[in-house]
Amino acid sequence: MYEGKIIKYYREKSQMTQEQLGKGICSSTHISKIERSQTEYAHEIITLLSDRLGIKIEQEILKLQNIKKQIDNWQQAIVMQLFDEVEKINIELEQEELIRISNYINQYKLLRIRYFLIQNLVDKALELIIEIKKIKHKLSPYELNLFRHVLGIYHLTMHEPLNAIQVLKEINNEEYANEEYFYHLASAYHSNELSVMAYFYADKARQYFKSINSYLRVIDSEMLMLIQVKDNEDFTEIIKRFENLIQSCEICKSNERKARVYHNLAFEYYRRNEYELAKKYYFESMKLKDHKSIPYILSLEGYIRSSYYGELLPKGELLQLINEGYQLASEKNDKLFICLFTLLDLLILEKEHDYHRYLSDYSLPYFKKLGFAYLINQSEKELFNYYFKCKQTRKALRMANTLINQ
Repeated sequence: MYEGKIIKYYREKSQMTQEQLGKGICSSTHISKIERSQTEYAHEIITLLSDRLGIKIEQEILKLQNIKKQIDNWQQAIVMQLFDEVEKINIELEQEELIRISNYINQYKLLRIRYFLIQNLVDKALELIIEIKKIKHKLSPYELNLFRHVLGIYHLTMHEPLNAIQVLKEINNEEYANEEYFYHLASAYHSNELSVMAYFYADKARQYFKSINSYLRVIDSEMLMLIQVKDNEDFTEIIKRFENLIQSCEICKSNERKARVYHNLAFEYYRRNEYELAKKYYFESMKLKDHKSIPYILSLEGYIRSSYYGELLPKGELLQLINEGYQLASEKNDKLFICLFTLLDLLILEKEHDYHRYLSDYSLPYFKKLGFAYLINQSEKELFNYYFKCKQTRKALRMANTLINQ
């Protein structure tokens, strides 16, 4: 079964015709049938053909058989976020030319999408997504569900939680053994402020990560569960749980997760109007992040907003930070953060009319398109208060009606 594929691959690589390869060994017709696994053949013929191609057929068969194991190990490393191992296996697979003729080429390409997203190579990920869409009808049930999973992750990366929910909900759990997707589904629900669903799927993800002994991902799931807790809970207890997560990150030596915990803790203080503590923890989060990454930009936006509402930094410094954030977002062509930093700039420059017009005409429709419930709700409340203050009764009533019907 493997011999024919291997012979054909190396023959084409050597730019030999079937007749040239078979000269003095067997007919071109026989080689054609060998390559298509349509005939029986003597081991001696395969040995002679392999010698002419300059390969050792036994070694090539072993390499082809090992590809499935390598791909499975790569997927497991990606799920567990063992990034050194992810990179090591990626290099090995890139150098394995026989992967092109293996039965697992589609699974490899799908995992390449995940790899590109880990590396923030969104354009390369999209290229592969478009390529896979063209052969979607040829995917096995497992590959189709893996495609849905990576597509959901892509939508989350692009700040499109509604699209992420739609595609992730299509996954057939009986055909797809990787329950990591529960975590991504929980993240999408969280972005839509559907706390019950987010908590439910985060808990399912936590159980899965426990079953595969991935303590780092257990931390991720517990943090996602924690930030679904509502204001009527004991905030002192919530802070203790955050502190426990920080300690867990330190034990695991995971600064990336520690940065995320700090960011979420900062937001909890921000939404309780405790701006000084919010500013403090946003800053702690920023210190642990790559200063050109989207996670850094996210915390920077929170740092500026906390500092503004808490009157904790002078106007000039705030505008300088906004410019930094805007430039970073522009370099990454991240429309969401370009929008958010534009709003902050108008807010701090006290251009009230321009701010609310931009919020109404561009930002709010864009937030609705993405499906970010928190940003939608905040924007609608701001617009209602502005219209009410300006005695724009019709607009105020229309916005009030929208808020009531949510």
